[in-house]
Amino acid sequence: MESGQIAVVYAEVSSFPTPVSAHVKVEELPEFRVYSVTAEWSQSDLVRGSGLHYSQQWTLIADNNNHKTVRSVLPAGPCTSISGELLRAFSPIQGLKAVIREAGNQQLLEIWDCHGLRKCLNLTALNIHGRVYDDAQFGSLSWSDCESRLLYVAEKSRNSSSGGESGCRKDRNVYCEDWGEALTSKSVPVVCVVDLHSGAVGVLQGVPAEVSPGQALWAPGGQSVFFVGWYHEPFRLGLKFCSNRRSSLFEVDMKGRCERLSGENLSVSCPRLSPDGSTLVFLQGRVFGPHHQCLSLQQLDLKSRKTSALIDVVDRPQAGEFAGVYEALPSCCWSADSQRVVFSSACRNWKDLFIVDRRSKKVSSLSDNLSAASRDCGSWKLLTVQRDLMVVCCSSPNTPPTLRVGFLPEKSEAVTWQTLQQPAMTFDFSWTSLDIKPPPEEDNTHYPGLDFGSVLVKPSRPLCDSRIPLVVFIHGGPHSQFPAEWNSTTAGLVKLGCAVLVVNYRGSTGFGQDSIQSLIGNVGSQDVKDVQRAVLTALRSDETLDSERIAVIGGSHGGFLCCHLVGQYPDFYRACAARNPVINAATLLGTSDIVDWRYTSAGFQFSYDSVPTAEVLTALLEKSPITHAVQIKAAVLLMLGGKDRRVSPHQGLELYKVLKSRASPVRLLWFPEDGHSLSRLDTQADCFINTALWLQQHL
Repeated sequence: MESGQIAVVYAEVSSFPTPVSAHVKVEELPEFRVYSVTAEWSQSDLVRGSGLHYSQQWTLIADNNNHKTVRSVLPAGPCTSISGELLRAFSPIQGLKAVIREAGNQQLLEIWDCHGLRKCLNLTALNIHGRVYDDAQFGSLSWSDCESRLLYVAEKSRNSSSGGESGCRKDRNVYCEDWGEALTSKSVPVVCVVDLHSGAVGVLQGVPAEVSPGQALWAPGGQSVFFVGWYHEPFRLGLKFCSNRRSSLFEVDMKGRCERLSGENLSVSCPRLSPDGSTLVFLQGRVFGPHHQCLSLQQLDLKSRKTSALIDVVDRPQAGEFAGVYEALPSCCWSADSQRVVFSSACRNWKDLFIVDRRSKKVSSLSDNLSAASRDCGSWKLLTVQRDLMVVCCSSPNTPPTLRVGFLPEKSEAVTWQTLQQPAMTFDFSWTSLDIKPPPEEDNTHYPGLDFGSVLVKPSRPLCDSRIPLVVFIHGGPHSQFPAEWNSTTAGLVKLGCAVLVVNYRGSTGFGQDSIQSLIGNVGSQDVKDVQRAVLTALRSDETLDSERIAVIGGSHGGFLCCHLVGQYPDFYRACAARNPVINAATLLGTSDIVDWRYTSAGFQFSYDSVPTAEVLTALLEKSPITHAVQIKAAVLLMLGGKDRRVSPHQGLELYKVLKSRASPVRLLWFPEDGHSLSRLDTQADCFINTALWLQQHL
């Protein structure tokens, strides 16, 4: 196929919209109850090279005497563009909509009601603070109970306090730390409060100087604010994808009195207030160690100020049981009676829906009673639950994301799910989940008996009579997951005639904390063997796969494993496509924004004053793909982001030079304006097209 034909395939599989958030408004009428469900969607537009954001609304009618049964769903309203909206929040009583909007170089705060725009403040012109944070780590927009005040998080103003030109010149070139990959413009956040009556904007005082505040929300009564504070002394470490950063839950009142509410030397996130205002739940984990891990769900009684565990860390789940909490909580996750918390989380090769009862502390799956047809949806992600109506995103490897709603069940009742938005199409792919047990010689002696999983996706009807080439797709992290859900890269490759095997090796999320810990000190060996074992299992279980035409692709730690595999098994793989791979962990040690993980991955303890030793550097080098580079026979495609703060692009260049010096087939794509995730739309399209052409050429 030519590049133009491949581009058409990619445009098709990447253009399906994904619901990213939702809001539910309820109106009580004499004979029935009306639920208005507004979903916000994200969609790629390759023509303009940017993402689109739009909203769509559905109206559900339920009987008052049995309000948990939907009588009818009215036709959806038109899609409305919300591009330019950075943050949005609805007030609890009147349903007013607050929006932080990007308008040129200005940031505006808008308040909308049923009659149109009620109020607009030009936050940039006020010059009280820097840019408003809209990221998932710090960003927030919260209404007070009385609906007269709003709070959000923004960069602290960098205006010189000393005044005068001399003061400005003195500090102009002073180094300013940031929070790493994808947060390079975030350095010193502050919590800002807006009085909507007067239009006054102020910075909340009393936040401890040693922490950076974020994820802020009003406490009941609106006289104080809860927030998460990340400790930034002695220096900042990268925060994105890292749930192991030392942080605490705080409460600060309007007079600047601040109290720490969580324990010492822990990591916390996602504070969520119950509807009755009595309880705050939040996620809690360990500091350092694996950069992402199984978390506990804590509950704080605001009257007694006592904290207890609602869900503990799951070390080793039993077959078919809940495997632990690994995902952030949605902004609304409580049942209406404040007794249950709903969330979605990784569970083996899936993302699933769960509910925990505060009284019994029992965790139940909301998909246990699903029909076989619904179970084929693959993975479920909770967007919101309000007034006991859940709004979820569902997808599978052959079905793009769709939107469903269902009421929280009473006790052991089954959920009746209603599909609001059918997928535009379902692809003619087959897929299956595989459970894999390592042989005794590959078992981990410190964590014996662990297994792992993979998902195989392939065309239902091959394009030709010959066997199907296999592409092994490896996730990064390493403590993340490739669930059985829609993935445009997987779908595009299958549509082009390949089978794709995604592997959740030991260390992936969804298999318990023991699995995550088992990879510490064993990167480059245990994870490599797991991927190879998964490939061999797939080949044995499916005779349509071609064992002579196998390639491997992946990014970050997935790229690290790709390069290990083609070096350790040089006669097994024909081609490799790696995005921002770790090639030499020893030379990466001083350049990554998450230097702590570099120590941990090799089995060493990290402290802020750690200085590399010969022992550390030797261990890192021995675990790196560069040590196997001279054995590589496969054709290698490298894709590097010039602004990558997590894995320096010089890592890929190091392998490129080795392969070039040996006249090995290698090609390097350089994206000077992109970072670690290579997330720009034009970059994503370029990477897919070049990967497909590379595989076509060498398979």
